[in-house]
Amino acid sequence: MNAQQLNQEFGTSEQIEIVEGKGGFPVIAVSNQQAKAKISVYAAQVLSFQPEGEPDDLIFVSENAYYQTGKATKGGIPICWPWFGPDPEGQGRASHGFVRNRMWNLLSIEETPSGETKVRLGVTADEKTRAVWPYSFELVMEIVVGTELTVSLITQNTGDQAFSITQALHTYLSTGDISQVKVLGLENTPYLDKANGGAEKTQSGAIAVTAEVDRVYMGVKPELVVEDGAKGRRILISSVGSQTAIVWNPWVEIAEKMADLEAEDYQRFICVETANAGDDVVEVAAGSDYRLQAVYAIECD
Repeated sequence: MNAQQLNQEFGTSEQIEIVEGKGGFPVIAVSNQQAKAKISVYAAQVLSFQPEGEPDDLIFVSENAYYQTGKATKGGIPICWPWFGPDPEGQGRASHGFVRNRMWNLLSIEETPSGETKVRLGVTADEKTRAVWPYSFELVMEIVVGTELTVSLITQNTGDQAFSITQALHTYLSTGDISQVKVLGLENTPYLDKANGGAEKTQSGAIAVTAEVDRVYMGVKPELVVEDGAKGRRILISSVGSQTAIVWNPWVEIAEKMADLEAEDYQRFICVETANAGDDVVEVAAGSDYRLQAVYAIECD
């Protein structure tokens, strides 16, 4: 459905307008008394979140990002599901699954009693999904826009057999200057260093980015902090249903080779992803569900 049809079905209000975004994709523009946000119906992807009174967006999106059916959009909060990383079975299926590059269904929009805006989007198993992953499911992305941004990915097993998933909320956080960024809360945590052949290491002190960073942290705490010295703020990340965190920045050479990044974009973001990856595999029993959730809040100096 296009933006005009969705507006007719869900209506517009002072808080909500569904507009035509880049590539013709419908975008839900939220503006309540607590925050502003933009959510693409394509990929159920948060593209922007800015609390009232905050000078800067929480989210980074590349100016060179693709807005084409079948391609992932570089930035925002892409959804990796039902696997994170390369095809776990080596069948040649796309990395990071099949929901981050397809249109979702807009399920509902509502105002909460506390003045937040809740948006729910969904994907259901069909012939195309079963061709690459032979299970019955309903996947729901629930986004609550208020003083904080709450993002929940809910996997429902609607079939008669259990299935296993890995997954991630691949969040691109906007930074003023990557050289002034630190990630706290992963001290003394073991990780796989994918920029160094998957070597097993243990984090010493806060994470600072001075070269390519591509790390899968295991057994993580539910509270992480990203300090952004250039913007004078701290981003607080609280997670539920996750024992894994991925920290990624491509640095100079990789950024230059990516057509959907500008050469200097590596200075403007860091990915801190709430995930189930590596050995943190989730089994979803028939008839049950699983919630992966991340809450983002901004503290200014």
